[in-house]
Amino acid sequence: MPSLATLSAAVGGAAILVPVLANTDFIPSEISGLAIASTLLAVVLLILSRSVVFLGKEEQLRLDMFTETVVINGPGVKFMSPFSYKSATKNAANMLGTVDFVKLKDNVTGAERVVRGPQLLFLGAYEKITHQGKGVTLSETQYVSVENQLSGESSLKLGPTIWFPESAHEVASAVSTAIALQEDEYVRLKDEATGQRWVEKGKKLLFLQTRWRLEGGLRKAWTLKSFEYVRLLNKITGKVTVHRGEKMVFPGPDEEMLDADKMSAIDLKVDEYVKLEDQSTGEVRVVPGPAQVFLGPNEKTCDGGKKKAVQVDEETAVLVRDISTGQLRLTTERQLFVPGPHEQIEEVQQLIKLADHEAMIVKDKDGNLHYHYGNPEKSTQDAPRSFFLPPYAEIVKLCWSSGLRRLKRDLSIERFDCRSQYMWFEFDCRTQDNVELVLECTIFWELADLAKMVRTTGNLPGDIYNQARSQFIKHVAKVTLKEFMEQLHKIASSIYSEDEQFYQTRGVKIHSLEVTRYKTADPRTSEVLQQIIEETTNRLNRLSQAESENEVKMFRMQGQIEQEKLNEELLAIQQRHSKDEAQAAGAAESERVAAFIQGLETSVPKLEDRIAMWQVLRKTDALNVVAEGGGNFYYTPNDVDLSIRTDARPKLQN
Repeated sequence: MPSLATLSAAVGGAAILVPVLANTDFIPSEISGLAIASTLLAVVLLILSRSVVFLGKEEQLRLDMFTETVVINGPGVKFMSPFSYKSATKNAANMLGTVDFVKLKDNVTGAERVVRGPQLLFLGAYEKITHQGKGVTLSETQYVSVENQLSGESSLKLGPTIWFPESAHEVASAVSTAIALQEDEYVRLKDEATGQRWVEKGKKLLFLQTRWRLEGGLRKAWTLKSFEYVRLLNKITGKVTVHRGEKMVFPGPDEEMLDADKMSAIDLKVDEYVKLEDQSTGEVRVVPGPAQVFLGPNEKTCDGGKKKAVQVDEETAVLVRDISTGQLRLTTERQLFVPGPHEQIEEVQQLIKLADHEAMIVKDKDGNLHYHYGNPEKSTQDAPRSFFLPPYAEIVKLCWSSGLRRLKRDLSIERFDCRSQYMWFEFDCRTQDNVELVLECTIFWELADLAKMVRTTGNLPGDIYNQARSQFIKHVAKVTLKEFMEQLHKIASSIYSEDEQFYQTRGVKIHSLEVTRYKTADPRTSEVLQQIIEETTNRLNRLSQAESENEVKMFRMQGQIEQEKLNEELLAIQQRHSKDEAQAAGAAESERVAAFIQGLETSVPKLEDRIAMWQVLRKTDALNVVAEGGGNFYYTPNDVDLSIRTDARPKLQN
């Protein structure tokens, strides 16, 4: 739409142009008339465009008058004086959807308002859009915090809904999701305005207010079984409370768990117990089984918690110390022993039982030694073979030397073997002809008197070794190597027989001492000695081999003699058997002949004929035998009755 200045310029120009065109002689009249008409028509059209405005439904006319601004909303036709306003603007209205809103401000009055959709928004004469947005869609678990910037007040808008500001001063926070608390869940909250703290428990949907602050996030309550419990400490007052199952426990706003997690009651069997100390008073109590023990608010377990009671019987005893007095006592009465609050089990003793060959030494609190023997003949009522160690007493242990040369004193002995036993050792010595030897010896010895041994020495094997070594050195130094080799056993037997007093004072009885092996310390001497030994061994081997060969020959000859004897006996037996077989065959043949002769006596009365018939049968048997065999049978002319006869026949005539 043309402005007022444009219209004025057009009218002024037409007013000047029309007279000029009308008075111009050099322009034809037709052309000048047409120009004047066109000019006037343009002016008329320009005036009409400022006088009439057509508005649609979504259009608005904005008129800037000389003193004010006026808006006209469509639809319609507006007739105006073309010279009554400065300018006119036709604007499209703002289309607001269902979730749209705008904030408007009047620049003249300063008033602000909010317009929600759905609608066509026509601005006022002095209004402008300060903010355009969409409503906040909230589900059932969502909410926003709305703050009125003019009053400072805050409020919550909960879903399900679409939030729109009610005034231009309301501002919403980001969409938050409510905290869904289950039955066993809780949260700690603090009101930052008042400082108040509290616990919200499930089951619920929790919407946090603007000034509320969540402390620690979502937490689980403690579901306690019948044997479980939890101890809670109030951080403000320091008070401890105990909650036992079966139930669900929610803490207070200032409470936290005293222990790492919920605890199980101490399950005590019939042979168990536990010591508990109240840290607030220092008192100690003992709870024997069977029981379920729940700790009190200030209690803790002592001595490592649950312990086994001691079954005191014939073979078990308990050494107990009363920590209030420091005294020890030995409990041997048959019972299931549970110590008192101020008692401490120092040791569980097993009955010391000694075999017939064993012995032990016990030192009492006054330092006196008591000797216990497993041998019934040596045991007494004061020192039985089976016993418990009394209070303040200890078992005497002796450290004996070990090894072939008894260099280390690392063998701890508390049970002494009174049987005869062997001891092995080795040492060096020199012969009269200065040959250094290394001897390996075995002593067969026996501990005869334990008391003498303890009074005299603390290292019996070391004393025996050193004494035997000293005696060997003295005796071997008096003989040459050859004499030593010839008198070895005699020297060994004299070592302990000449020094019996030494061993008797130590309560030891030596049965025998033998040199099991010896060698020279010098390798060259050892080689010569080895050659001598090898030659002697070879000679003995050759003698043994010759004896073995002679024995083999003797055994072979004895075997042949025995074989010939057996052959002779075999031949005699075979001859006897052949004779017996011939006699049996002859008797059988005679019986056959007799039976044949007698059987033909009636048919053939003459004996000669019957004999002749028998002989023919015998010849037939012989022929059958020959025929069955592979032999040839030859007849002489004397054996065959052969005659040749020629028959003369007449010749036939043709």
